[in-house]
Amino acid sequence: MAAERPRFELIAPSASAEQAAAIAAAIERFRRATAPPAAPPAAPVDPWLEAAILEGVCREHLEDSSDPWINT
Repeated sequence: MAAERPRFELIAPSASAEQAAAIAAAIERFRRATAPPAAPPAAPVDPWLEAAILEGVCREHLEDSSDPWINT
């Protein structure tokens, strides 16, 4: 979820519309320049690995299984 952008409002009516726009642009430029870098995209999951995880398949042999119906 992206962070909510701050809202700026003019509280001193002495600035002109152009000055207010310049200030807002400068603040936006500063916000973008100092923002943390975006996280790298997640690596795609191997389809075979995903299928094995969903089916509960284990690669290693179950040596000390406590369940008697599982053949080791």
